[in-house]
Amino acid sequence: MKTEHLSKTYDALVIGAGFSGLYQLHRLRDDLGLNVALIEKAAGVGGTWYWNRYPGARCDSESQGYAYFFSRHLHENWQWSERYPGHAEIRNYLNYVADTLDLRKNIVFNTTVSKCSFSHETELWEIQTAHHEALHCRWLITAVGCLSAANVPDITGLSQFEGEWYHTGDWPINDVDFKGLRVGQIGTGSTGIQAAPEIAKTCDHLTVFQRTPNYSIPARNKAWDASYSDWVRNHYEELKALVRTTPNGHPFRISTTPTMEVSDEVRQNMFEEAWAVGGLRFRGVFSDLLTSQKANTAAANFIKSKIRQKVTDPATADKLTNIDHPYAAKRPPIDTHYFETFNKDHVKLVDLQADPIAKITRNGIALESGAHHNLDVIVFATGYDAMTGPLLNLNIETPKASLKSYWEEGPRNYLGLAIPGFPNLFTITGPGSPSVLSNMPVSIEQHVDWITECIAHCSETGCTSIEAQEQSAEIWTDHVRETANATLLPKVKHSWYLGANIPGKPRVFMPYAGGLNMYRKICNNIAEEGYKGFLLNSEPVRETTKQLEFTTSDGFLLGV
Repeated sequence: MKTEHLSKTYDALVIGAGFSGLYQLHRLRDDLGLNVALIEKAAGVGGTWYWNRYPGARCDSESQGYAYFFSRHLHENWQWSERYPGHAEIRNYLNYVADTLDLRKNIVFNTTVSKCSFSHETELWEIQTAHHEALHCRWLITAVGCLSAANVPDITGLSQFEGEWYHTGDWPINDVDFKGLRVGQIGTGSTGIQAAPEIAKTCDHLTVFQRTPNYSIPARNKAWDASYSDWVRNHYEELKALVRTTPNGHPFRISTTPTMEVSDEVRQNMFEEAWAVGGLRFRGVFSDLLTSQKANTAAANFIKSKIRQKVTDPATADKLTNIDHPYAAKRPPIDTHYFETFNKDHVKLVDLQADPIAKITRNGIALESGAHHNLDVIVFATGYDAMTGPLLNLNIETPKASLKSYWEEGPRNYLGLAIPGFPNLFTITGPGSPSVLSNMPVSIEQHVDWITECIAHCSETGCTSIEAQEQSAEIWTDHVRETANATLLPKVKHSWYLGANIPGKPRVFMPYAGGLNMYRKICNNIAEEGYKGFLLNSEPVRETTKQLEFTTSDGFLLGV
């Protein structure tokens, strides 16, 4: 669909053509029969995966669970090649979905949304694009992802740098050739840990600038053999039931055994077995790694010992293991030979805690000590303005308020789905939902299904406007905070879960840590009670908002 072929008024508009947007378009168009268009700033489908093309970029969810489960046909006619699919294969999968469902005819590419404004008189949203188009719709659904607003740190001198620089979240379509170049990588989060080993394979010299040492578990990535691929294809219902009932949406169960209820020998053996399996399954080896400091310390010490075994230089190992936060309280990376990369003669680790960056010069990076690192290329693996950033970039407003002003002290919403004062707006995997603490496609499917059923309910009952009640948002926001505080997650003061990587951003723990299975039950119950906590046509469903309570069961398992 080309911009000039856009109509002016739609039943619904969806922003973003990743996992969220494609499924939402399908459900609104094919299941509800609505007149709907999807707006995408990129030249193709993929969402976050359209831009994440940096060396080593791949999913950290196992492929048999990193997919849609709404369609047996899609499942049985696609075959993943390896345990953790790379960025190109994920784009291929989403293109396969778009083609199979014939979605492209309703997608306008290369179009950036510049502003979204709601009119109370017409009960319509007006969406303005960078092409100066003005489109209108009753239902506006954001599918912009949680990690799509790249964060380039404001370091003095970047504009004077005479070499090339890149951000891992906005990588050139045609890739980058590092052969013969001196590369500086800033950042050692998930993307940095994936990128460094691959950059080191071809560059002349790699300097990794580390501010925050990080844990990482070996991915143990491997190609799927034919027998396992057949098993995945033939066990659709089993896999669907598994991912939809686990607290994190992954295709494996979390242990119910507390860490300290087994002997030291058994605990060590269980850690070793989980380490050998690798990947995110390590987090599930015991039930309480993120709720018990003692349990977490045991896991952290085990991982540090493994890092020291991998790194030959003791001084470098000290820098890599000087970790100041609980294991998995920040996004827990998985890697392929990250720590071993520092054993190569042409790779150097710089500890920015001991010697911070002073400025970027025309030919490299200068540290506060006066040391200077000559560079041809700088790679920023510095993450994103996560969760709220992509939404705030849409400039969403009503005559009464902008989303930016409403969220001035941090995000407030109901269920991560709806925002008081912003009618007929739904945010797929918004702050306050499990989102980044879960296997994203599974969370996305739950959100899209709930939104679709809500819109269908409104259509069936003659409701033209629905929005969250203010008190509902207050209660939910409190619940999100209390649930996080029952874990070790908020203890990491520099975590992007808290927005701490963005100067001036309110420090609020944003995702819901109560588990996707618990969250699904809460959302279903609210819908079954006639969308309690919402205003329908400006009238509350019931005057019972104060009775909204969200509790975790005694068998609570953290969904991260």
